[in-house]
Amino acid sequence: MPYIGKSPSFGVRQRYQYTATASQTTFSGTDTANLTLNYTDNNFVDVYQNGVLLKGGGTDYTATSGSSVVLTTGASVSDVIEIIVYDAFSVGNFYSRTDSDSRYVNVDGDTMTGDLTIGDASASDRKILFDGNAQDFHIGLDDSTDSLTIGLGSALGTTSHMVIDANGHITKPLQPAFYAVNTNSNNNIATNNTEITIEFDTERFDVNSDFNTSTFLFTAPVTGKYQLNVSLNISQLDTAATQYTIRINTSNRNYLLAIDPEFGSDTLFPFSISTLADMDANDTAKVTLAQNGGTAQTDVRDDPGSHFSGYLVA
Repeated sequence: MPYIGKSPSFGVRQRYQYTATASQTTFSGTDTANLTLNYTDNNFVDVYQNGVLLKGGGTDYTATSGSSVVLTTGASVSDVIEIIVYDAFSVGNFYSRTDSDSRYVNVDGDTMTGDLTIGDASASDRKILFDGNAQDFHIGLDDSTDSLTIGLGSALGTTSHMVIDANGHITKPLQPAFYAVNTNSNNNIATNNTEITIEFDTERFDVNSDFNTSTFLFTAPVTGKYQLNVSLNISQLDTAATQYTIRINTSNRNYLLAIDPEFGSDTLFPFSISTLADMDANDTAKVTLAQNGGTAQTDVRDDPGSHFSGYLVA
């Protein structure tokens, strides 16, 4: 059964045994079992001489120092002096049920009362740190910008994943988002229904650096749903062609728009596709254009006529 006192390895009382020398009165220090006599209250000390309980309070012995017992009459040689020390304990500060209910979860209503304040209104940063095995995360107040940040690591503001300013604006500094344009026209595209990759070689922005201006590919950093948008400004659209097809090609599937250019004359025409694409981590997306039939005269006009953009939605 549970008890309050020393740890179970010591029990609730301690026994000390000494073998007396001739006329010995004081017993202290280590006993025959190499235990050192110690007590805190003489009211919890019993002394036996050869198995006979002695009377305390100065009658048969005195125990006042906390580390020794002194017999009134000296013992005989080889007498066995046994000292039993009982553990004395005190109860520290405690809460009544009413106190506890006001501070902790109320088991009846499962509610919390009172406020928790972190900080003291001084001009300094404050944070809660989540100390993980592989990664640490923090939620904290960046006092210099008056913003609440959620980020990676133990240092506030080093790698912020989400920032909420004092006006409630939420930004995600590492959320994938890009906008790319082509600075060189793709001129006189082939007419044999061959897909050509549109060379979006310049970024207006690329949060998280997921678009490559050399391969013209967007690479999804994580599995999710991505909003992808493309607009191509096509000049010299050949009415003799049987079909033009614009595609957003992703690793999972393609999204396309096709037209038969039965116009009265060769013309300038905009192509546009917007789609919510499901992409796995490391999937890629690019924009292609194909012309079937007609004359190799069609051009994809450069910036600002054509652009490719996208961002992670969920």
